[in-house]
Amino acid sequence: MANMYLVDKRAGSQALALAAADREASVVLLQDGVYLDTSSVKGKLYAGKRDVELRGLGTRLPRSVKVIDYGELVDLIVANKVVNLT
Repeated sequence: MANMYLVDKRAGSQALALAAADREASVVLLQDGVYLDTSSVKGKLYAGKRDVELRGLGTRLPRSVKVIDYGELVDLIVANKVVNLT
């Protein structure tokens, strides 16, 4: 089971540093976490669809970030070990 990091802006630098050291990590950007620089992360990157839409970032996210809805987030939570730093 891989680690999945739920990341908001408040704990962003700490969470991304941990995730960068974990090559198999999945990172889900939540709330203002969608503004964070994720270039150091080697694993899978996701962003909450509603958070992206509310902040008007639709096409401005890096291509490496997959926008997911609530159902997809639940599936990821069930399938991974969650490391929540929000």
